[in-house]
Amino acid sequence: MLKVQWKQVAAVFVILAALMVTAGCGNSASGALEEGKTNVVTSFYPVYFLAERIGGEQVNVVNLIASGVEPHDWSPKSQDLNVASKAQLLLYNGAGLEGWVDDFLEGLPADTQLKTKALSDGIELILGNPEEEHEEHEEEGHEDEHDHAGEYDPHTWVSPKSILIMAANVKDALIEVDEANRDAFESNYEKLKAELEELDQSYTTTLAATTKKDIVTSHQSFGYLARDYGLHQVAIMGLTPDAEPKAQDLLEISKFVKENQVKYIFFEELVSDELANTLARETGAETLVLNPVEGLTKKQEQNGDTYITLMQQNLQNLVKALQ
Repeated sequence: MLKVQWKQVAAVFVILAALMVTAGCGNSASGALEEGKTNVVTSFYPVYFLAERIGGEQVNVVNLIASGVEPHDWSPKSQDLNVASKAQLLLYNGAGLEGWVDDFLEGLPADTQLKTKALSDGIELILGNPEEEHEEHEEEGHEDEHDHAGEYDPHTWVSPKSILIMAANVKDALIEVDEANRDAFESNYEKLKAELEELDQSYTTTLAATTKKDIVTSHQSFGYLARDYGLHQVAIMGLTPDAEPKAQDLLEISKFVKENQVKYIFFEELVSDELANTLARETGAETLVLNPVEGLTKKQEQNGDTYITLMQQNLQNLVKALQ
């Protein structure tokens, strides 16, 4: 009877995962270029945050993805291409997050002066799930042997250690396109660097003192955070929120939660929490937000939240879960 019951539960999980595929779609962000300033286009919120802080008053930053939109599900429209073609710099995460970048750049007019920078350059990347990767290639019949999207975990920014490298990349890219404002960019960068180093130190000290190290998350967003601060991530879904889990995987996660007395199942605000709630009910755990900071909700934007404040909230929730 117990075996049949768990199979039924797993079937419900898979149905919920399929329903989550449609969540998070949205439109392009509004943004206008400004004459007399260096115009920078960014691919999503963490990159926008870095560009605004380091660019300061000398830079006009246009973010492509609107508030509340899940970046994994977004694709550019013609107006985004038009804006980028007239800007001086495109900053994006890289590591396979923005699968649209190559086609986007190929669509730019030949006379564009746009320079580009992938901010994950210089970060030691984490490989994606090898088994999932192998299965995906088999299903596709190896149609494109050069398409490596999904080979690496792209969620570099979720670790303060990694975003420090990304910030340095932003500073260097801005100086390359606007040498005249080098001093301002370097000054702004040093201020932000100090804040990010303080955040990194808080994570290092605080998480080293927790008795538990296992985190169960709705989607595999926290690999760099786990690697850099000694945690172990168990994800319900894969590297993208629409990577549906298998029934057997869900049964194993349920077993893991019970055997390791995991108190909380983490979910994200830009993705449906139904799967996390179902797992929590079946295992007796509770749910708690762990934000991958892929974007701001409308409420967070109104409250003046930033990458740093959201990561501070994440640390508080991690401590609560790992006590």
